[in-house]
Amino acid sequence: MNNIILETIEYSVYYGKYQALENISMQIPINKVTAIIGPSGCGKSTFLRTFNRMNELIPGVSVGGKALINNENIFDMDVVSLRQRVGMVFQKPNPFPKSIFDNVAYGPRVNGIKDRNVLTELVEKSLIGAALWNEVKDDLTKSAMALSGGQQQRLCIARALAVQPQVILMDEPAASLDPIATLHIEDLIRNLSEKYTIVIVTHNMQQAGRVSDYTAFFYTDQSRTGKLVEFDNTRTIFTNPKDSRTEDYITGRFG
Repeated sequence: MNNIILETIEYSVYYGKYQALENISMQIPINKVTAIIGPSGCGKSTFLRTFNRMNELIPGVSVGGKALINNENIFDMDVVSLRQRVGMVFQKPNPFPKSIFDNVAYGPRVNGIKDRNVLTELVEKSLIGAALWNEVKDDLTKSAMALSGGQQQRLCIARALAVQPQVILMDEPAASLDPIATLHIEDLIRNLSEKYTIVIVTHNMQQAGRVSDYTAFFYTDQSRTGKLVEFDNTRTIFTNPKDSRTEDYITGRFG
């Protein structure tokens, strides 16, 4: 694969003495959607959180090997500048108890943008990018908490877009949403991948098949240590996997 933006090389994560991930070597291409699938407890979210260093918020965490963005070692970077380049959307919508405008403008303001005209332009552009502008443009002073669950999640995506990242991490972004709101998010993911690299953790096989270009299958045995079993383009993973464990998981024999 050409145009690799994220990469791990023999990457491992430990929570104290417990090893959560073992020797993960993987390359994630730019401006594609990469899905991380696998049974509960196999380290999918731990792997995802590597790329904005959110694992460091957990006491006792340590890592081995390398994790890179554009060939730069993530762990040598200033964490604030890293998180400008790598946005995150969580399982449950987590808007701030502020207005719609202030939610989206929050990141740019933290990064030093004070000019109201610049902020207004960024907010509009981000809400358009998150497919929410037409629904909220007439009342940007409205509390974000008054939006529906699906709208709140799109607002959180707009908030991530506002700092103009290269990568957007999504941890089960539709898990708490109804089917219609889920389809909105899936359509949005496909559209966003034209400009952004997206890495999504999902338990939903159909969702991974619908939205992703590449899929990684993680697995854990009795040791409870997560390992990368297989990584390939999504069509190959779903129709002609190389490992029997991948096939068993995708066909519902376990997981």
